[in-house]
Amino acid sequence: MLGKIRQKLIAQEPIQTTKVTEVVCPICDRPIPESQKDAHHLVPKSKGGKTTEYLHRICHRQIHALFTETELAVQFNTAATLQEHPEMQRFIRWVKSKPDHFYEKTRKSARIKA
Repeated sequence: MLGKIRQKLIAQEPIQTTKVTEVVCPICDRPIPESQKDAHHLVPKSKGGKTTEYLHRICHRQIHALFTETELAVQFNTAATLQEHPEMQRFIRWVKSKPDHFYEKTRKSARIKA
């Protein structure tokens, strides 16, 4: 029943034409296409985090491949601290040469135990 009520409310709302603003990835500083937009919790939800930022899907996956949730919560809870890490700097240099919509599957770091 709730679905029908929500549909009626949406139908009654005036259609808003909003200009789509370009979202820039705070990790690699490239525009994020809608198809590659991922929300990243700066502090993982499991560690009490609430704040999110949009990142490229490939940047988001790289972060989680390199760092544990504890490391993200304690040490790497801002885009700036993530960018300072040597492995992330190497990744950023590499990904900046790719088109904005580029995506490749990321492998887990060997130093993280699954």
